[in-house]
Amino acid sequence: MQKQSHKKYFGTDGIRGTANQFPMTAEIALKVGMALGARFGKAFTNDSHRHRVVIGKDTRLSGYMIEPALTSGFVAMGLDVFLVGPVPTPAVSMLTRSLRADIGIMISASHNPYADNGIKIFNRDGNKLDDDIEFEIEKMIESNLEKFLAKSDDLGRVKRLEDPRGRYIEFVKNSFPKDKNLSKLKIVVDCANGASYNIAPTIFRELGAQVIEIGTEPNGFNINQNCGSTHPKLLQETVIAQKADIGIALDGDADRLVIVDDCGEIIDGDVLIALIGEKLHNQGKLKKDLVVITQMSNMALEEYLNYIGVSTIRTNIGDRYVLEEMKKQKCNFGGEQSGHLVLSDYSTTGDGLIASLQILDLITSSSAKKISELKTIFTLNPQILVNVKFSSNANPLENQEVINFINNENLKIDKTGRILVRKSGTENLVRIMVEGKNSQTIYEIAHKIKNKIESV
Repeated sequence: MQKQSHKKYFGTDGIRGTANQFPMTAEIALKVGMALGARFGKAFTNDSHRHRVVIGKDTRLSGYMIEPALTSGFVAMGLDVFLVGPVPTPAVSMLTRSLRADIGIMISASHNPYADNGIKIFNRDGNKLDDDIEFEIEKMIESNLEKFLAKSDDLGRVKRLEDPRGRYIEFVKNSFPKDKNLSKLKIVVDCANGASYNIAPTIFRELGAQVIEIGTEPNGFNINQNCGSTHPKLLQETVIAQKADIGIALDGDADRLVIVDDCGEIIDGDVLIALIGEKLHNQGKLKKDLVVITQMSNMALEEYLNYIGVSTIRTNIGDRYVLEEMKKQKCNFGGEQSGHLVLSDYSTTGDGLIASLQILDLITSSSAKKISELKTIFTLNPQILVNVKFSSNANPLENQEVINFINNENLKIDKTGRILVRKSGTENLVRIMVEGKNSQTIYEIAHKIKNKIESV
């Protein structure tokens, strides 16, 4: 089982929760801005330059509450704030580096419903904060922050950045080969009524594709609602109805994707990792011939990559852990089964649009095939995922009876499969994953574990 975090505010991907409830209140957002402003501003660094922060958001109604609260906190600590409005999470990471900012903030709850929101934080290199910095920020949030307040003359200034979307669009297009275009492709793109609603269709059209768009009419309430990477049914139906070559679904902040083939079938995220990993390997662009994957990835992915001469390293679940391991190993590609794919030659975080262009590059290559043919490179082992809800004041995975039960089931499955049980970092859920050679066996094991957790 994965070691659980004991942070009060931070989960696996920043701070997240229901808007206007702890910890996603205007008061907490103000304190987060003040704590980050103090930690990355003059109070700690003693630098004479004007410190700056980039703040982006997705299309949730609550962004109008969180954004000004964070802004006030940063301004109070003397940081200049660049507001970039609705843009994908990887755009904030890119703009933070481009503007030489000290910190970047994305206000988003990613694939969650509109009622939730979150605060994702990037350092000056565009990377998510280390655990030790997050613990430090948590202590500061609950400390006396007034001692770090800037003098009246040193308050920060706020500016809306000119054309942040245009900057990001060019950045993404530069990851696609200059001698290729998408003129032969019909693409359906589902933007989840989220941060990429007016960016993703533009990118594909400017590269020459015929684009059918869905999920591009956000109203503050419909982000991820029956659309996007978590609800791809409409995308599947549209691909078939339009006889499209491919369907691309992004989540609310566009840092991950789901691909639907020309037959309307979803392509597993592990297959996408294999396709991109093999492409980079064949082009001699895969550093150290190594791909970083997580504990969730199918064992068949490992076997296939090893077969073609690519090694793998598994890490904890979360794109931040994938990136940390990539930096440690000095390699340039890693990803999660969920569709977070990190190509560090271009971006320092998961980027659904850059990843999608890698797949489109495969389709438009000289030996081009349909994506439905390309995806058949290997067969995945049966895998089952089961979620168990629990109350916020109890973690069933700390119950010794549950721990012993899971350990016993692990012994039974032996080397023919594996069991992964973990607490979600963003919701009050225990996630159970069982993988093996026999579908019936793994179904029974998963539901035995589910029943045991529910019983305690």
